[in-house]
Amino acid sequence: MIESIFSIRGDILASLGQTFFMVFIALLFAIVFGTALGLLLYATENPLFTRNSAVNKAVGFVLNLIQSVPFLILMVLLLPLSKLVVGTKIGSKAVLVPLSIASIAFFARLSQASFADVNRGVIEAFISTGASKLKVIWKILIPEALPSLARNITASAISILGFSAMAGLVGGGGLGDLAYRYGYQRYRSEIMIVCVLILIVLVQILHGIGDWSVKKLSKK
Repeated sequence: MIESIFSIRGDILASLGQTFFMVFIALLFAIVFGTALGLLLYATENPLFTRNSAVNKAVGFVLNLIQSVPFLILMVLLLPLSKLVVGTKIGSKAVLVPLSIASIAFFARLSQASFADVNRGVIEAFISTGASKLKVIWKILIPEALPSLARNITASAISILGFSAMAGLVGGGGLGDLAYRYGYQRYRSEIMIVCVLILIVLVQILHGIGDWSVKKLSKK
């Protein structure tokens, strides 16, 4: 068993690198664009900012639509878009397109909830001083929501890691692809066990980083 695993150590390291690549890029897109969309949803439903039911419902509908499609199906549906954007339907780069879209939609809803949890009284008090809405967002809303956002970033990273494992079913690379090709198709259960163990370790590391970040931000 050990010799079998050792013989494909290069493939394991390559798959681990592909997984890191997919998770990091998709998480980065999720944090940037997901936070922006979550903030837009929060602001357009809150009378303290810029309430706009039409925009709120339109954005919410699109996000709900993306989230209602299982990721495996969404990935297959968006492969033509991947071809258009990155020039290929195969590999980690191709999977990044549906992975990023799903991650953005997922984190947008989580960030919206984080902003909604901020004490309304604190926001009202700051607005009453005559501060602009933009200043309230940057100085009060985002800083107050940071611990919750950090917790949701951790949850998103773990979900993205799980999504990336499904990429193996369409030749997207990563640990899921290795487990499927070597472990399932070639009946080498030891390879699948190793991939699962690596994923478990990665999830524990992400939880540890997330818990540490939340504690640090909560003390500020």
